[in-house]
This record gives sequence, C-alpha cells and structure tokens, in this order.
Amino acid sequence: MSGASVLQVVRKVTLPLAWPAVFATLLILFVRAIESFEVPALLGLPVGIQVFTSAIYQAVHRYPSQIGLASAYAVTLLVLTTAGVYFQSRLSTRGNRYATMTGKGFRPRLIDLGNWRYLTVAIFLLYFFLIVVLPFAVLLWSSFQKFYSVPSVEALSRLTLEPYRTILGHPNLMRSVWNSLLLAVSTATLVMLVTAVICWIVVKTKLPGRWLLDNFASLPMVFPGIVLGLSIMILYLYLPIGVYGTLWIMLIAYVTRFMPYGLRYNTTSMLQIHKELEESAQMSGASWGTAFRRIILPLLKPGLVAGWIYIVIVSIRELSSSILLYSPDTEVLSILIWELWENGQYVELSALGVMFILGLFVLVLLAQIVGRRFGIREA
Repeated sequence: MSGASVLQVVRKVTLPLAWPAVFATLLILFVRAIESFEVPALLGLPVGIQVFTSAIYQAVHRYPSQIGLASAYAVTLLVLTTAGVYFQSRLSTRGNRYATMTGKGFRPRLIDLGNWRYLTVAIFLLYFFLIVVLPFAVLLWSSFQKFYSVPSVEALSRLTLEPYRTILGHPNLMRSVWNSLLLAVSTATLVMLVTAVICWIVVKTKLPGRWLLDNFASLPMVFPGIVLGLSIMILYLYLPIGVYGTLWIMLIAYVTRFMPYGLRYNTTSMLQIHKELEESAQMSGASWGTAFRRIILPLLKPGLVAGWIYIVIVSIRELSSSILLYSPDTEVLSILIWELWENGQYVELSALGVMFILGLFVLVLLAQIVGRRFGIREA
C-alpha cells in the first residue's frame, strides 16, 4: 500500500520477522550435518575419509578404546553447538519483537512473485531433479536387478521382481515396520506436546531461571546419536527398571534425541503469538489450562504439525542411537537396512529403500492434508 516492491517487503519486513525461524532452521541443519553418522560411516570410512562422528566412532572401537579422545571430540562439539543455542535463547527472550498474531485480524496470504516465479520454479525443478529424481531412479533400477549392474540395454533383459519378493518375505519386515511406526508416532506426539509447554514457559513467562529449562531441553542436540545411545545403554544397564532390550529404552532415546528439534519448531511458532491473546482470555475468566488448550495450541497447530512431520520422518530413519539399543524383538527399519548393507544384499536393500521412500512420501502427504485441515487457513 505504501508503494514498496516485493523485494523491499521481503528485505525490510518478512526476513526480519522470520529471523527466529531462519536461525532455528540453520541451527538444526548445522547440528544434523555435524552429527551425521550413517552416510560418513558407509561412504567415508572405507576410503579413509573422516568426519566428526566417524572419528568418535573409530576412537571408541579402537583397541584399546580411546574413550578420552572420543570425549574430547564430544566436548568440542558441545562448545560449537552451545553457541548456537545461546543465540537462539536470546531471540526467545525478545519474543514480542517477532509477534505477528495479535488480537487484530490475522490471516496468512500468498505473495505474488511476479516474473520471479519462473526463476524460483526453475531452481526448484533443478534441485528436485538432482537431489530426488536421479538418486531415486538409480535406486529403482537397482531394485529390479538380480545383482547390481550399470544401466544398459543388456541389463534390461535381466529385470526381475525377485528382490521385492525376497524383502516382502523377510521374517523381520512387518515387525520392523510396526516398531518403526509405533516409535515414530509416539516420539513425535510426546515431543511436540511437552515442548509446547516448555516453550510457553520460556517465551511467555518471566519465571527466574527459565532459560535453564530451554538449555536443558536443548542439551541433547549437542550429542551425536551414537554417543547418546551408548550413554543411555550404560545408564539403563545399571538402573533396575527393566527397560533395557525393550521398545521403551528406544522410545526414551528417541524422545531425548529429538526434544531439541521439537523445541525449535514450537519456539518459532510461540514467538509469533502475542501475549495480549492470553491476557484477553484471563480477563474473560479462562484458566491457564483453558487458554493454553483453546488459544495457544490451536495457533501453534501449523508449527506443531510441521515439527510432528519432521520428527516422524527422522525417527523412522534413525540409526545411530538405535544400533546400540535394539534387540531381536525391537528391530526397526533402519536396523534392517543396515543389516542388508552389511550382508551385501544391495538389490534387496534397493527394493526396501524404494518401498521405504514411497511409504514416507505417503505419510508426509497425509500429514500435510491434516495440517491444512486443522491449521490456520488462508482468507
């Protein structure tokens, strides 16, 4: 209305308001990259390429084990990520500066990019082709071979469904699928509900020491999954509560591991909800529980659903902590994939990978439909 272009609106209005979300995303991506174990272990260790987590893994598995060296790596990682958590906490303490949902009318609206939409579509299609289509095509090709071979006319004559028959007949497949889904849904639901309350305390109250709650809930972010899994395994071997070797210990590990990610999603959404909405509810006689249930949670739904989807996906894929905690009755899909890789069953692994990706795709579509149904709607 004041004559600003789309780029000026993005630079002066949208990006400053979205800074907490941008920083939270950068923090999550940085930590997920620096703690990644599966890809560096599968692709890097055989050719002598080390990253942070593979160095920790090798230090633990040397003979004799160099626990001190592994701990030094972990402390260094703790220092690096604590700085990011500190700056995110500083943003949380100035939440009113980023509030966009107030007592006034609020509706999210699409922005017309004009001619820039062609460039954005081209970038997206290129990214989608290189990152999604090509890897999936190679995986799909491999899943129809008796043994892996380079795509060629000759190899077309050897197409077969045998890898899929082998995987569908695997004795541990259905149990692994059930365990993965149960753990993923339970973890995502518990994490998002618990962190919603934590975020309200951190962002909306002035309780002394509330920053400690935020830091304690964020602390598991700094531990690589394999280190966290080892710590939980040792702890519950000594505590006589009977969860070792069950799904409960894996649920504890998952909830602990992904609590910081739920916290980041909920903090970003909580910063956008102005305090005056709760004050209006209190003036109308609503209790804290009523205001939280009928005002805060509905407005948090977009962030809750986004965080829930993310945690479900990463929980199903989780390997680094699962590999130290599973038992024969608590195998999950990531363990089954690891076992197929170790056994050299690459075409069966490709078939399982194709079904795994398609299953996650359907799950994400369903979650997005639910999010559009119950989230804040466009005017």
